[in-house]
Amino acid sequence: MDKIGELPILEGEIFESVKPGLSAFVDQPKQGAETVQELLEVAKDSIPRSHWKRTPVVLKATAGLRLLPEEKAEALLFEVREIFKKSPFLVPDDSVSIMDGSYEGVLAWVTVNFLTGQLHGHSQETMGTLDLGGASTQITFLPQLEKTLEQTPRGYLTSFEMFNSTYKLYTHSYLGFGLKAARLATLGALETEGIDGHTFRSACLPRWLEAEWIFGGVKYQYGGNQEGEVGFEPCYAEVLRVVQGKLHQPDEVQRSSFYAFSYYYDRAVDTDMIDYEKGGVLKVDDFERKAKEVCDNLENFTSGSPFLCMDLSYITALLKDGFGFAGSTILQVTKI
Repeated sequence: MDKIGELPILEGEIFESVKPGLSAFVDQPKQGAETVQELLEVAKDSIPRSHWKRTPVVLKATAGLRLLPEEKAEALLFEVREIFKKSPFLVPDDSVSIMDGSYEGVLAWVTVNFLTGQLHGHSQETMGTLDLGGASTQITFLPQLEKTLEQTPRGYLTSFEMFNSTYKLYTHSYLGFGLKAARLATLGALETEGIDGHTFRSACLPRWLEAEWIFGGVKYQYGGNQEGEVGFEPCYAEVLRVVQGKLHQPDEVQRSSFYAFSYYYDRAVDTDMIDYEKGGVLKVDDFERKAKEVCDNLENFTSGSPFLCMDLSYITALLKDGFGFAGSTILQVTKI
């Protein structure tokens, strides 16, 4: 920021991520915290040593930890705090915590609209954001219609001031509606703790498939429908039960522009709908078209995730039947 009153300009950034996320280390908290150490090493290489003591480090965990039992989540956060204490950086109070879901949506919206220059004028022509994580999903946008403000449930609106402007955002985080949690819900396994010896089956999976999957520290056996239907139509009926009537549908989203990222981006890249580096522009209907293509050719499935048909079908149902987007709605799908 050169002059008082001028908006800050981003001079540079380094983006680095590690997989899997912290929640994958539910029973090995020390090991989980070590993955944060990897990121601190990147920071040390990027920031001049003379600035280390005044450079704050912050970790805000998201829905993966919100879904874990409290004592397991706290054990992971404790180990991260220990790693931070040993680092040469400035560690503010409350630098390691679980982020509120709505705050997650607001931060994503601010990030996208700041980086695209939408916050640099006073037109308030901004882009909405759609974030699809493993355990939760967020929708955030700036309502333009008074009707939206009047018809929105309490708790879905948040106001904040930034850069001498006040923004009243529609934002909500749906815990349990992230891509991986939705897989469990589709399989009927969400509240079951894995039931030893029981295999959860779905029309969204290759008929011959028999496999196991660990999520949130629980092991699940799953497989395809050995008898009965497989393919897009029966699969869509399964994922539809997960979202139908469970999410608020603001009419305004049908006429709004949105950025979509996280698993929206990953699945679009996995199926060659967009470029890995550049991202791309898709219609909601493009996800449905690709879901039909993948799901109706499950017998030819050879590589990639066996959940690809289920994931694409769920994304389609979430956008159309969950949030109420039109099939023609344009999404800017990008990595963030």
